[in-house]
Amino acid sequence: MVVSRGMRRFELVIFDNDGVVVDSEALSSQTMSEALVAAGFPVTPEQCDQWFKGGTLAHTRQFVEQRFGKTLPPDFEDSYTGTLFTRFAAHLRPVPGIEAVLDRLDAAGMPYCLASSGRRQRVLFTLETTGLADRFTGRWWGADDVVNGKPAPDLFLLAARTMKVDPVNCVVVEDAEVGVTAARAAGMAVLGFAARTPRQSLAAADVVFTDMAELPGLVLAGLPLDSTGSPLAV
Repeated sequence: MVVSRGMRRFELVIFDNDGVVVDSEALSSQTMSEALVAAGFPVTPEQCDQWFKGGTLAHTRQFVEQRFGKTLPPDFEDSYTGTLFTRFAAHLRPVPGIEAVLDRLDAAGMPYCLASSGRRQRVLFTLETTGLADRFTGRWWGADDVVNGKPAPDLFLLAARTMKVDPVNCVVVEDAEVGVTAARAAGMAVLGFAARTPRQSLAAADVVFTDMAELPGLVLAGLPLDSTGSPLAV
């Protein structure tokens, strides 16, 4: 039995956007599947969710072209994004419970920000559409802000550096395996949100949870440490 040796406290919460702050994943996967099928690539929404969750459009193009051995149309990304934004405008909502989480963090004086694999145009559109833009003013970053997106640690390190917090004192909230990998590479604690993600995909997270109501307690209490100073899995 491993005995707890204190708690790892946090000074900054870094949220992923899609699937964590805005409830966009199902809309994105359905739209991507339809766009790929129309372009001659038979990919289901479930496969989109499995292959592309948390990644960039550049990764999606690379993956699809390598898997099927042919090239996507040059305007694929723009066409997909246009259709997606139309659907977002009509149907996108915040992730259930996220507004209450942000209220709790504000009341506790816990700083937070957002780092997304989406392009800045997409991040801003989703935050404005869901009424959450004011919650992250000046405190969000997208794929355009770094050379290497997730699973590289660059986005999370940029967030920590800009917010003037040591990475070791940051905790990331992620719903994608590539995001968990990026947080680990940045030397940060990570909480895996498994509301729509198989728990095994987030197994490398310090804690896996399924209800946003659990998050404030996890963030504000910190994580128990083992005798080596590493967080104990919960």
